[in-house]
Amino acid sequence: MATVAEREAPAAAGAVLEGLPPGPRLPGPLQALRLFVRPLAFLRECERRYGRTFTINFAPYGRVVYLTDPADARAAFTGDGAIFHTGEVRQPLAPVVGQRSLLLLDENEHLRHRRLMLPSFHGERLRGYEAEMARITAAEVEAIPLGRPVALRPHMQAITLEVILRVVIGTRERERLAPLRAALSRLTGLHPALLLAASWLPHDLGPGSPWRTFKRILDAADALLYEEIARRRREPRGDDMLSLLLEARDEEGHGLDDRSLRDELVTLLLAGHETTATGLAWTFERLVRHPRAMARARADVEAGEHAYLDAVVKESLRLRPVVLEVARYLTQPVELAGRRLPANTAVMSSIATIQLSDRHWDEPTAFRPERFLDAQPEPYTWIPFGGGVRRCLGASFALTEMRVVMRELLRRRELLPARPEPERGRVTHVTFTPARGGEVVARPVAG
Repeated sequence: MATVAEREAPAAAGAVLEGLPPGPRLPGPLQALRLFVRPLAFLRECERRYGRTFTINFAPYGRVVYLTDPADARAAFTGDGAIFHTGEVRQPLAPVVGQRSLLLLDENEHLRHRRLMLPSFHGERLRGYEAEMARITAAEVEAIPLGRPVALRPHMQAITLEVILRVVIGTRERERLAPLRAALSRLTGLHPALLLAASWLPHDLGPGSPWRTFKRILDAADALLYEEIARRRREPRGDDMLSLLLEARDEEGHGLDDRSLRDELVTLLLAGHETTATGLAWTFERLVRHPRAMARARADVEAGEHAYLDAVVKESLRLRPVVLEVARYLTQPVELAGRRLPANTAVMSSIATIQLSDRHWDEPTAFRPERFLDAQPEPYTWIPFGGGVRRCLGASFALTEMRVVMRELLRRRELLPARPEPERGRVTHVTFTPARGGEVVARPVAG
């Protein structure tokens, strides 16, 4: 069998190869199973065996080209938006987020929605959200059991959902919060199998059928969201994201209609709830196993600083990316990674392999937050939020929220590992989560 260097030599010499790169020959279902059970190990094995670009066959995408070189990821992220689409590969999400979601829009419509939403994520606005984030965290900390092993992820989910409710949607009244919290919890808790079944068979086949079950959950959430939108149009508030989105106008003076607002709120819910909660669970899972880093983080909290807290978050997202890849769909043939890839090809920039590569990181598997204090990473070697014009719009919001939650939790609780061994990751829905949910033992802070 040819070595990796021999396989990559034609591209390195300037020749452009035709078609998809090589990859595992296992049947598609087995490849999908390996990606689901041991994703990081499988991707790194493929990179060692087939080189920095390889093809994996798995449902629902079929044959997918994986990119593990930052230069290739950059080319995919910054390529022509008319060629590098995302809507096609994210269609399984359409029944939930809607066709007007930023996740599914491409080209001019994507840019228009992004410009309208961008002011809500501006730095000054983010600072205004921190006090409410802190209050939400402080209340949830009181619900964390003391002195026995507890999974932090459910508590982080409770915090991030409440942030969506109060900071993004702007619902504060108890009588309105309770039904909205319940409806959105059911929506975010939809199992992917049910969503796929509803997508493939969008017909009501009677009680218990996937479509009827799905629609009942979706319609209940939608009714409450449209009610909040209508109420906010009547009674502008101005201190939450929904109010800002209602005021946003494009160059022609047009704003977002109710359907677009609903789709973007659900997008912010799905993109900013589970992912941020999982990122926090991983952050604490890493931190409790590194006493020196924990001590320095606590010193940051006591001093009212946040540089090291930010570094801890970034290092955790590097070692344990919540989303393992970012997809693009080629509408035309493209020269990429030394190959001419055909149209209708799905291309995945592999966040996990790039961020754990010893080509770009010194001691890549070591937890060293200091690396984000000493220098900035090389371009496109740290990509937990993607890159280019489609970089996650809520990246700064998520980083701010994670820092605030860390600060408030460390201020009130001492955290210890529940077991000495680190947690393995598993794929839950579309996120890479700690297998035991970020298990710790919490104690009151001494003194």
